[in-house]
Amino acid sequence: MGNRIYNILFHTHTVSGIVISVALYVIFFTGSFSFFRDEIANWQRGHSVSQEDALPGSVDSYLNNLSKEYNLYGRDVELRHYYNERSISVNLGASQDSLAVEADKAPVFFYLDPEAKTKTKDYASNYNLGEFLYRLHFLDQIPYPYGRTLAGLVAFFFLFAIFTGILVHWDKIVSNFYTFRPWAKLKTMWTDAHTALGVIGFPFQFVYAVTGAFFLLKGILVFPLVMGLYEGDANELYEDLEYNHPVYEFQNQKLKTDIHLDELINQTKKEWGDFRVTETHIFNYGDKNMHAAISGYMGYDTKLNGLGYRIYKIADGSIAQEKVPVTNTSYLDGVKNMMFRLHFGDYAGYGLRVISFILGLVSCFVILSGIMIWLVARDKKNIPEKRRKFNQQVANWYMAICLTLLPVTALEFIIVKFAPIVNMSFLYQTYFPIWLVTTVFFILKKDIAFTNKWTLISGGILGLLVPIANGVATGNWVWVAYQNGYQHILLVDLLWLILGLVSLWIAFFKLKTTRSELAPTNG
Repeated sequence: MGNRIYNILFHTHTVSGIVISVALYVIFFTGSFSFFRDEIANWQRGHSVSQEDALPGSVDSYLNNLSKEYNLYGRDVELRHYYNERSISVNLGASQDSLAVEADKAPVFFYLDPEAKTKTKDYASNYNLGEFLYRLHFLDQIPYPYGRTLAGLVAFFFLFAIFTGILVHWDKIVSNFYTFRPWAKLKTMWTDAHTALGVIGFPFQFVYAVTGAFFLLKGILVFPLVMGLYEGDANELYEDLEYNHPVYEFQNQKLKTDIHLDELINQTKKEWGDFRVTETHIFNYGDKNMHAAISGYMGYDTKLNGLGYRIYKIADGSIAQEKVPVTNTSYLDGVKNMMFRLHFGDYAGYGLRVISFILGLVSCFVILSGIMIWLVARDKKNIPEKRRKFNQQVANWYMAICLTLLPVTALEFIIVKFAPIVNMSFLYQTYFPIWLVTTVFFILKKDIAFTNKWTLISGGILGLLVPIANGVATGNWVWVAYQNGYQHILLVDLLWLILGLVSLWIAFFKLKTTRSELAPTNG
């Protein structure tokens, strides 16, 4: 590789990395917790899930209970279990009956907890800490579409940083990998760790850069497709991509047969073996032309890309339409499902998600070490003092914003256990102000070594207090959760116990260095 090409790649890697570093750190840190989004939601509420990855209970029972409160005739009724939470979403479309009262012509949406028999009226009220961290990992708290587009661009430019980093180190990638010296002084460790851990995490980071960019920038990519091939008709595109349900005409004639959807669901599961029903969509409830779509997927142990559905005509029990997941897997299904499965890492149980969590935190360390390498490389006597102070100030800001995420997140886990009501407003009004205050405090301190040490100490202590807070608030101590088989609650508690211990170990045993070994401070 010539010097000119090397310099271009090196500067591209440096500039792209430093520009996106803060946003990328937020994405990877909160994204690591997002692997356990459902577990965090159930931990917060003290819930255990009896049946995972499937619609729990009896659909006929749900419909009978709904019919006591709502007039279902002429409505589309959708029951959906998307996340592994105890609640399911209920969506009642507007009645198509011309004689329906005004109340029945309004759509209704809510979340239903089948065990507690309670309803949550909207998304904001059902919001939880797991959902908050999941949304933050693609910057969704920034108004749509700006946050998602920004996250998508960060993922896209992260690809540049990955490949230019690999190319820059290509000639010495093997030798540099084996010269990792974790016991050396921090300046040496930053360089070695950035290279070695960057290489180790390359496949993981590449997958998440590609899938993240795909999910978040597909709107930009789809727009010219809609305007060109589909002449502005986005609905036609969604139908080709199989995102829309088929349409069955409402005939305004009462159905004369009884409705027993559980029998149809059991029949479908019996024929397709390890089929998990995640959604039941009913068209024209109680009408002569009533249909019911039963959708789901094969268990990942049976088939990785096993999406399928069957639509029954209720009047005669015939099959109107189906996609058999056992045999029929289209290229479109394969692409859509694999992108999701690769990004969520949920196709191989807890083991893969724990590994992904660790690799996500490793990626955070790679980002931080890159910032410190950038700072040290520019803290030389031949660089003007004014520019050196500016570089130090930038690094100080970056490190304060990034490192405070650990204690702030741990503290939020404690807060939600004692708050009487936790919803979207509460999480926004606690998490972001606390993050802002702690960030400003460490910025004003102007000491990166101090920031590094005390965010680890405070994060470690608060992390250890998370399972204690859970035990005090709910009685679900670690041993109680283990004895009762509350896997989700136990996992979150153990996660914070280990993370807290590791943070304190690093703070007290790995940061015993002199001030001269750390990065320069602002003044």
